[in-house]
Amino acid sequence: MALTPNSFSDASASPSRATRKYKDVSLSFTRHPITGDIAGLTDADAVKRSVRNLINTDFYERPFHPEIGSDIRKTLFEPVDTSTADSLSIYIEECIVNFEPRVELASVRVDANIDRNGYNVIIEFYLINSPAGLIEMEVNLERLR
Repeated sequence: MALTPNSFSDASASPSRATRKYKDVSLSFTRHPITGDIAGLTDADAVKRSVRNLINTDFYERPFHPEIGSDIRKTLFEPVDTSTADSLSIYIEECIVNFEPRVELASVRVDANIDRNGYNVIIEFYLINSPAGLIEMEVNLERLR
């Protein structure tokens, strides 16, 4: 039996096999207009929410997973300057690389906002196994106390 080009297929030919859809529950608990269920988040929105929750989590804050978190909140109580912004950038990169497997991190930019006593953070990443291009999200970090 001879193999012809049409006698086999690869993963790139089957879109259901080459891509993956990420889903999460919306924390606003709004109702879906058709089904009446809680509306959900999909793909990039779900991963963005997960990244935001992850960088706002301290160590020992999640029950049964004390290893998940970062020192970002502690760093927010340091003076607002470029060296603290560099430290925040390193903490955010480590946190995302270690605890978010759905993301391939491209860059993290942290700019000190002295007037608001906080930081503007821009995170760029790619979703793993998804056709979406570069995704950019912006987060403002400020002290809460």
